[in-house]
Amino acid sequence: MPLIIPKELPAYQALGDENIFVMHRERAVRQQIRPLRILILNLMPTKITTETQLARLLANSPLQVQFTLLQTASHPATHVSPEHLDAFYKTFEEVRQERFDGMIITGAPVETIPFEDVDYWPELCEIMEYSKTSVYSTLHVCWGAQAALYYHFGVRKELFSQKLFGVFPHRVTRPANPLVRGFDEVFYAPHSRHSGVVRQDVDACSELRVLAESEEAGVYLMSTENGRQIFVTGHPEYDKYTLDGEYRRDLDKGLPIQPPANYYPGDDPSREPLFRWRAHAHLLYSNWLNYYVYQNTPYDLAELEALKGRRAGV
Repeated sequence: MPLIIPKELPAYQALGDENIFVMHRERAVRQQIRPLRILILNLMPTKITTETQLARLLANSPLQVQFTLLQTASHPATHVSPEHLDAFYKTFEEVRQERFDGMIITGAPVETIPFEDVDYWPELCEIMEYSKTSVYSTLHVCWGAQAALYYHFGVRKELFSQKLFGVFPHRVTRPANPLVRGFDEVFYAPHSRHSGVVRQDVDACSELRVLAESEEAGVYLMSTENGRQIFVTGHPEYDKYTLDGEYRRDLDKGLPIQPPANYYPGDDPSREPLFRWRAHAHLLYSNWLNYYVYQNTPYDLAELEALKGRRAGV
């Protein structure tokens, strides 16, 4: 089944060129199916790139999915045109009375800043609080995961002396959990961040389950027991060349940066990077949509608040 997005969104043409099934809203309304409603709070500066990356993963499912793009009102975007934001994005005030089956909160390049010093932190806290009663399952990515772990459970972050940058092997630690169903015992995922969560805080929180981790990159995938909140510390949505683009961008700026680890063959930036996390990225999002959204969200989204504590995890 297709992903429902506006025909004018750049991702529509990009995904169509990849033979990924997308459908515009005019066609979708003629089908007698209620699509899953996914709200995406896009905090990344490269908004169009992130839209396309997430759309690609959400489209890899037998379910009909429709997403709504959300921007912060307290921090205006500067890397995308106002026309694009006006055409495709909403603010929290415009959606706060609505209910959604799922939500994605992306990363943001603010890892080195204390949470409370981020200019849109109060607005983000309001959105995260809203997600507890108005969204069935929320997937938090990279800094979005750090922010949510801190807000909901008091899990601190720690700054790294050197950027964690590259593609690292991870091991599934809770194979019976539906979120990692079908995963290899060892799989790869990209990371690009200057901070991480404090593991002792994660272990001390009885509500959190660690599903996958890496010796080099630390805790990777966590979930609450009921699956209403999921946290991914890396960037499984990244394209093949995203790390390459970040590396060359920082080189051009004269910033201290090492080539991303385990990315270029022989760690040689002159060689074609190896794309080896794509399958597990698709599987992660498919499992989330299937097991934690589609099979559990009520048909009538007005019932979401009554389901706040339901569903035991594994």
